[in-house]
Amino acid sequence: MDSINCYYDKDNARWMAELKGEIDIYSAAEFKKALNSAFEEKIDDLYLDCKELSYMDSTGLGVLIGALKRIKEQDKNIYLKNLKPNVMKLFLITGLDKIFILEG
Repeated sequence: MDSINCYYDKDNARWMAELKGEIDIYSAAEFKKALNSAFEEKIDDLYLDCKELSYMDSTGLGVLIGALKRIKEQDKNIYLKNLKPNVMKLFLITGLDKIFILEG
């Protein structure tokens, strides 16, 4: 993953994260660390902007599933927006489009 820009949007009471590059076996640990760090500070809804995310594999999905389990305990959700077709396809073929909220 080239970068993850994660910050808390106080006005809308939610985490915002902009993902850039690839989330795969080599970068999933960095992604997980960023999410865990955010949730240690405050558990709230998470909005992921994926317009610069070019690729995600099953390792990245695993990180997202773990994060969703953690925040669902507080009745919060993960929203993914601006998914490229190849990343969207991953959610569709795994059925994860039914547990994550996919936008645009």
